[in-house]
Amino acid sequence: MNEATSPPVKTPRALVWIGRLLALPVVFLFGMSTVMKFKGGPEMTDGMSKLGLPESMILPLAILELVCLVLYLVPWTAVLGAILLTGYLGGAICTHWRVGDPFVVQAGLGVVLWLSVYLRDRRLWQLIPFRGLAG
Repeated sequence: MNEATSPPVKTPRALVWIGRLLALPVVFLFGMSTVMKFKGGPEMTDGMSKLGLPESMILPLAILELVCLVLYLVPWTAVLGAILLTGYLGGAICTHWRVGDPFVVQAGLGVVLWLSVYLRDRRLWQLIPFRGLAG
């Protein structure tokens, strides 16, 4: 039986649940960021100004963030959502780095985001194999 015709191997249930639990802070942080952008206000305008971004970018960023988050939440599109959120985080890291702000939260969020997807989707185990210490 070749790889194309072999039945899919199921991801262990415990790993799926750990992956889901790891997704919670990702969803919470991106969700709050999206809500704050849609809400707007002087704090958001000041924050964007500090980062050197025009106020006109707030709504497009909110829409982009929401679309990426929804894709990440849907199991069939979670990998695509993770890829898009990684790009979004790359822009956030670059923006914060450029103005001298710390970007540890954004970098850590990217790691947790991918660990969450990795644990939930066994197909990624073949794309990103981790070998044991014994080789």
